[in-house]
Amino acid sequence: MIGLTGGMGAGKSTVARFLRRAGWPVFDADRAVHALQAKNGAAVPALAWLWPETVKEGAVDRAALRQTVIGHPERIAALEAIIHPLVRRARQDFLRQMRRRGMRFCVLDIPLLFETGADRDCDLVVVVTAPLPVRLHRIMRRRSVSEAQARALLSRQMSDNERNRRADLLLRNGLSRGHTAQQMKRMMRTLENAA
Repeated sequence: MIGLTGGMGAGKSTVARFLRRAGWPVFDADRAVHALQAKNGAAVPALAWLWPETVKEGAVDRAALRQTVIGHPERIAALEAIIHPLVRRARQDFLRQMRRRGMRFCVLDIPLLFETGADRDCDLVVVVTAPLPVRLHRIMRRRSVSEAQARALLSRQMSDNERNRRADLLLRNGLSRGHTAQQMKRMMRTLENAA
């Protein structure tokens, strides 16, 4: 089992798409969170009980939720106490399915892989990294935020040095998709030959 992580804007989603297209099953933690907060999602009742203003028509209004918890560490902790166990359960279901299907490789695409301890379930951890200016540009474009806001978002994550130190493999992104694809192909060949 391969853990895939990286800081915001590093290009982890691009790498996950590449792996998925190559036939490697990928568990997407962000997608799992969206499903949990969607209409009738498993996290909706608990979030509606805590912060009724964040739920509209049976689904979590993610912008309202962000406004409710941002700047309140105790609320962020309460949110994580609801979401993390549900994501862990979805991840375990995915892994059971992969074992039943006899998959040699599967990928856990988890932004907070180290922070949540999910790296302990992995045989190998791949960290995607990119130069800071590239990451800032991506975050500013995707989230429609200023550079200062993008830097503030990055400051809430594990440091790049710590994440990179804990990686088994580093994928350097940010030069071109072709360069990233070459690294991915090399990595996949190495893993397939070692299995």
